[in-house]
Amino acid sequence: MPFKFDADGHIVTQEVNGQKLPVFTGADGKEAPFDADSTVATIGRLNGEAKGHRERAEAAEGKLKGFEGIADPAAALKALTVVKNLDEKNLIAAGDRDKAVSEAVKSVEEKYGPVVQENETLKGQLNSHLIGGAFSQSKFIAEKFAAEGPAGVEIARALFGSSLKVEEGKVVGYDANGSKLYSRTRHGELATAEEAIELLVDAYPHKNHILKSSGGSGGGAPHGGGNGGGKKSMGRAGFDALSPNDQAAFARDGGVVTD
Repeated sequence: MPFKFDADGHIVTQEVNGQKLPVFTGADGKEAPFDADSTVATIGRLNGEAKGHRERAEAAEGKLKGFEGIADPAAALKALTVVKNLDEKNLIAAGDRDKAVSEAVKSVEEKYGPVVQENETLKGQLNSHLIGGAFSQSKFIAEKFAAEGPAGVEIARALFGSSLKVEEGKVVGYDANGSKLYSRTRHGELATAEEAIELLVDAYPHKNHILKSSGGSGGGAPHGGGNGGGKKSMGRAGFDALSPNDQAAFARDGGVVTD
């Protein structure tokens, strides 16, 4: 973790929330302020959590030894619950235990199946709303994307929506390898939704086609220079009619959506 030094050999600092923090250069060449107090606190917290997880795992393993040989614990628990609540006198009188158990299970599934399905539907809608909100409220997308307004949001979501998931009520970002994205400034902490979007865009190989021009001119500048000459454009209705893959391809080619 090499720190950045100025010409006089002093460590370069950057002010964050009123506190001057030393700047270090990561393995990827990115510079970020280093909050030592926060990092130490995070390491201590993570060590405590790891110890707690280990103790709970050891306790659980001890309890599970008494259930060795049960291939399907869920099925066994379900069967025990059903049998416990059945009127055994009626079963014996009817002489058909298996049929009674089957009918009891079917009754429960019919009663609560729709409730479970509705819960899953609502959960999916909430997750979609949280992820959509992360894109629509992103300052990075609003300021940096070449396509402005809703068009930029739609392009960003088409390209990176699958890399965001909702876990414990929070939006979490994942990289191309399936690893969680962590903050560049709050070391040891997961990236916020906004940080995750910026990290995903930064790692995208065609990012120059979706971000605003840096203001250069000539053939090497993105979009052919600051005036954006040569970019393809498409009306809102036409863009909405495209599949997500075609929308992403249009964005990668530098296309701009017009209202």
